[in-house]
Amino acid sequence: MSNIDKAKSAELLMQLYDLRREKVMRKGRDWMFGFNPTTADEYMSKMMEEGEGAYLRMVSSYWEMAAGFVNHGAIDRDMFCDANGEYMLVYAKIEPLLAELREKFQNPEAFKHLEKLINDQPDGKEKLKKVQEWLANFGKESAEASA
Repeated sequence: MSNIDKAKSAELLMQLYDLRREKVMRKGRDWMFGFNPTTADEYMSKMMEEGEGAYLRMVSSYWEMAAGFVNHGAIDRDMFCDANGEYMLVYAKIEPLLAELREKFQNPEAFKHLEKLINDQPDGKEKLKKVQEWLANFGKESAEASA
């Protein structure tokens, strides 16, 4: 991937950033932060709903698409990872359910680009685990604050 034009990669990253700022996408991203599915059935049920289901589909497919651009060499991996962290948060919510989601989707390649992007990073699995731990602690702290 060292042959990627850095200026072109930066330009594509800015275009991805602009897409993230779109009004509905922003709402979806905010909603996704608070969505913490514990089962594949919960994920599937939410995905099929009107309203919030659209947010789930939009945000998860956006980051899967962006990861695909990186995996196919359109965007420099290091530049992408340095400029983004949200993809890790999204995948951290999906990863524990991934095998069952793939089965339910009847698609063994569902979320393959996010999985590859993270697994191909030298410390990707460790970063993912830290994000998952942070999400679990954040959820506990939020529940305690609400009580």
